[in-house]
Amino acid sequence: MSNAISVNKQNVKQLLESGKNSKFIIPEYQRPYAWSDEQIQTLFDDLVEYTKQQNLESEKESNYFLGTIVFFENEDEEKEIIDGQQRITSLFLLLRAIYSKLESMTETAEVKNFKAQIESALWEQDELTAQVNYDEILIESRVMNNEGNKIFADILKTGQTGKSRDNYTANYILFSELIEKYTNEEPELFFWFIRNVLSRAILLPIRADSQDTALTIFSTLNDRGLALSDADIFKAKMYNKLEPQEKDKFIERWQKLDEDASNANENIQKLFYYYMFYLRALEGDRKTTTPGMRKYYARNSFDKLHNPNVLNDLENIMILWIAINNRIEVEGYPWTENMEIKQVLDSLLSYPNEFWKYPVVIYYLKYHRNTNFEPLFLRFLRKLFTELSAKYIVTPTINAVKTSILNLNLEIIKSPEPKFVFPKIDLNNLKSEMVNPHRNTVRMILKAISYESQDSLLPEKWEIEHILPRKWQSSYFPNRSDEEIEEIVENIGNKIPFEKKLNIIASNGYFNKKRESYKESKIQVVLDLYNEHNDWGIEDINERNIRISDKYIGLLKKWGLNNDKYLIEDVSLDDSTELTEEEILVIRSLKNRGINLNDTDFTFVND
Repeated sequence: MSNAISVNKQNVKQLLESGKNSKFIIPEYQRPYAWSDEQIQTLFDDLVEYTKQQNLESEKESNYFLGTIVFFENEDEEKEIIDGQQRITSLFLLLRAIYSKLESMTETAEVKNFKAQIESALWEQDELTAQVNYDEILIESRVMNNEGNKIFADILKTGQTGKSRDNYTANYILFSELIEKYTNEEPELFFWFIRNVLSRAILLPIRADSQDTALTIFSTLNDRGLALSDADIFKAKMYNKLEPQEKDKFIERWQKLDEDASNANENIQKLFYYYMFYLRALEGDRKTTTPGMRKYYARNSFDKLHNPNVLNDLENIMILWIAINNRIEVEGYPWTENMEIKQVLDSLLSYPNEFWKYPVVIYYLKYHRNTNFEPLFLRFLRKLFTELSAKYIVTPTINAVKTSILNLNLEIIKSPEPKFVFPKIDLNNLKSEMVNPHRNTVRMILKAISYESQDSLLPEKWEIEHILPRKWQSSYFPNRSDEEIEEIVENIGNKIPFEKKLNIIASNGYFNKKRESYKESKIQVVLDLYNEHNDWGIEDINERNIRISDKYIGLLKKWGLNNDKYLIEDVSLDDSTELTEEEILVIRSLKNRGINLNDTDFTFVND
């Protein structure tokens, strides 16, 4: 079935009256009413100015355009508003404030006329007598966990406000004050003002055939950065399936998840995206085309979101990103104290695209409860880093590993030691590319090399420092062309990670001037440079190119490059000792916790 929409220009009275046939609904996933007093003042002033102009130019009738309303008719035959809920809510409040003012006035023909018109736009009426049922309003807000829903309804029903200073109350009071002031200052225009609000203020209601179509229209029209996220929709779908006693707890957990995500520079939308790859792996889906997230979760009436484990899984994914992005230890999660794990994850953060995140999330969700999770996770991360970094250095394109990653996602579901099906890397080619690697890989390489020399994370704010500065004097290199020097300066051997504040001090000076700044660094490779060199030139760069490429390739080989098996770092034990796989994992776990095995007497006892 093709998507269908209908557009029918209507004035305010016509649109609101249509709520008699199908009520306007502000659904659970919408954000709370948020119009400010400034927006209310602007709307009112614009309508006042329009009325004034129309009075001055009585022969020239025109309309005042208020904007669009995007909605679809849901399964209960209600108008579910996707866009325009702030605007239509404000119009309901404005008309209720006008009605309250009319009730306080002597009932002239004009008062009686406009009261009748507003009654038709706000409330249900008897079809034969037009008797108004003030308890049956034509709009209902169902915004999740929002006390304002009842406040809004009560204002429309009674015209009274309580002591609350929520937006509904504040804006209704402001409308009432503005109307009172206007009737005193421009009494002869007041009824024309009402007439214009009802009949000359125009809206463009866009009716879609489905929620998905309505959301698409909204995303196309909306340019204010306030578009509903898929996560807003998913939250409502999950919430609506809960038992009443479960809803408060769900909201509490959701709000914490949202807060944690924001503090970790993530968002719930991204958590659902990561989670989609986990679910796809469980389903055995290895298609290279990534489905639209809302379309994926919407299959079979959003049944994936009705699984009781969804929120737990999202919370677990959040723990992973809190540890990675915030670089902190999370209580109750011992792996977050493992510096080797944290260093590999930090190195992966500098991988040039997000493909690495999907297998990491899948592995974590699948196995984080395992008793031997830490050593397994470390080996997995190292192998993943090895395959991804080597491939990107040799072939620096976004999709070079896409198929391999999707296959790996499925392999992870099968085993905590998944099979990595990645193309073999030509080591000579890798070594050649290491000299002047693609700029997107430099931070990743520098991190991995640095972590071989220190047992802490690099500072959060560091920059790539060119030891030989990018601005040099040609007289220093009389036998070299500028093009040649420019290329050498960009070699990996001429680059180190360096604290941003120190880098500013060092500026573009030569080595003997920058050396004192290096001395203040907390990064071990920078301190090594300070201790080992009194000068720096082209030969030093060439020599360091070789050392870095050899060290990096040696590291990748140790972690499993071009090897179908996971390679396990040698443990200092008597050569005659033969260890089982389980024993090696135990030793690895002890080393991760800082226990020096050379100084420890231990014996494995086989039952």
